[in-house]
Amino acid sequence: MVRLAAPLFAAALLAANVAQADEFVRPDCRGAVAPTSSLKFDTPEHALWYRRFWTGDCANLPFFCISGAPNWNDIVGKLVVKGGPSEQSALLPKACRLGQLIGLEWSREKKIRRIDTRDLRVFNGILNASGDALRGVDQVETKARALTTTH
Repeated sequence: MVRLAAPLFAAALLAANVAQADEFVRPDCRGAVAPTSSLKFDTPEHALWYRRFWTGDCANLPFFCISGAPNWNDIVGKLVVKGGPSEQSALLPKACRLGQLIGLEWSREKKIRRIDTRDLRVFNGILNASGDALRGVDQVETKARALTTTH
């Protein structure tokens, strides 16, 4: 009984730490997205994959997690540069909220999520190919919302 309780306690503690700490979300996105502590995660692992989506960090995730880029913090940074100073006030909050929408769904268990890694590649391709960063974000948001509202 004690052996079973220890891993469960550790998983709950880890998920609580991830859910309470927004430091993995870019500082300039924190005002645009809901605080992580207010989000509903299906499992402790869901919260860890959500952190992976934003940071590229695979800490405490299974061996098949691939660390690094792309991750949403990096993508937002590239979008802000691409959009330039004139678009930043409109682009930044949209890109941040889009990350929360996509990340929450992508980080769910494989059998129930509606956005998968293949979709992330498509989204990244759209963002990279778009000559207008704001238009690219709008296009990806339309596709992401269509995927999350179907089924």
